[in-house]
Amino acid sequence: MRRVVVTGLGAITPLGVGVRHSWSKLIAGQSGIASVADFEPQKRWRELTSTVAGIVPKSGIGEGQWRPDDWLSASDQRRMSTFTQYAIAATEMALEDAAWKPRKKEDLESTGVCLGSGIGNLDEIYNTSLAYEKDGYKKVSPLFVPKILINLAAGHIAMRYGFQGPNHAVTTACTTGAHSVGDASRFIAFGDANVMVAGGAESCIHPLTFAGFGRSRSLSTAFNDDPPSSCRPFDRRRSGFVVSEGAAVVILEELEHAKARGARIYAELRGYGSSGDAHHMTAPLEDGSGAFLSMKKALKHAGIKPRQVDYINAHATATPVGDTAEALAIRSLMAGEEGYANEGHIAVSSTKGSIGHLLGAAGAIEAVFTILAIAENTLPPTLNLTEPDVEPKFNLVPLEAQEKEVNVALSNSFGFGGTNATLVFSKFS
Repeated sequence: MRRVVVTGLGAITPLGVGVRHSWSKLIAGQSGIASVADFEPQKRWRELTSTVAGIVPKSGIGEGQWRPDDWLSASDQRRMSTFTQYAIAATEMALEDAAWKPRKKEDLESTGVCLGSGIGNLDEIYNTSLAYEKDGYKKVSPLFVPKILINLAAGHIAMRYGFQGPNHAVTTACTTGAHSVGDASRFIAFGDANVMVAGGAESCIHPLTFAGFGRSRSLSTAFNDDPPSSCRPFDRRRSGFVVSEGAAVVILEELEHAKARGARIYAELRGYGSSGDAHHMTAPLEDGSGAFLSMKKALKHAGIKPRQVDYINAHATATPVGDTAEALAIRSLMAGEEGYANEGHIAVSSTKGSIGHLLGAAGAIEAVFTILAIAENTLPPTLNLTEPDVEPKFNLVPLEAQEKEVNVALSNSFGFGGTNATLVFSKFS
């Protein structure tokens, strides 16, 4: 089986535009979560039970701000929904980082894209539905369908750069980003491509999104007056997740291909596992057995023992049931392993405390953070974790980043419908 390595990273998050910008703020313990109560139309936003969100900064002033003109022509901006625009920009950053801008026919044919979204462009669906109901057929834009299709982000990336390899779009709710990266690695491992652009993008900051998740009692509601405190993974006062927007892309590459061109290698993608809870539309199995199976499969694929894992970037969205189930899954994974009794043996943190839940992009940005934890031997913190209430008491990296040698790390993602995915990364050697 061909080995797969990571050679480029790109990201747009509530902490800012750019991987380094987002990572430095994450490690510094900063939050990208803000209030949406004053958004227009205020009548619709203020009636919601949750009025906090992870918003990509757009003031236009200073470093790390989202300015679409930096990345796209006016024509492209009209033709692309926001999640696609984010995907294009994150891809440009990742390709620059990887120094991979091929022109030869054989290179273009062996470079593919695997990038999806969970919800995508809700604004366009909502606004077009209202316009059609009021004024009929002629109020529907010719761009309506291309702007709502999940696979158009991958399609636009391929068209922009001429990539003719596999063109694939995953949409598995909040597991989308992780499945995209994992599936892309298999395209390389099985010889369908030498290089893959992989990741996820999301931008559905719309009152209907918050109303829908709110009605399912999924969202954080207790800290509307203190947005940075609202996402509290593993904490006793957690009450739900915080909806966020952004995109993240990793460039995956076949090892010998990367070595031949002298590419910098961040880490190796060693394993990928997926499973289904087969249990409930929105709630995980309470014992975490679905998540456990995902992690077990990923480690088996990687040929790595649980005791070799140094860090887990948890899915941990700050829902009462979900965080507990994942902690139980990790305990099941480690049960019987030498060193399990040592609470410091394995570190587990949730970066959602800082950026919220990017839905279809969550697994991708969390993969990026996991890769950087390996590359920089730094554990990103779990913000707002003042009163942990999950067992067992792993090192949950509360409040502040920690330095630690990280040779092997897992990134977990779980989604509605009971879909689970785990990625295993390791230092390249």
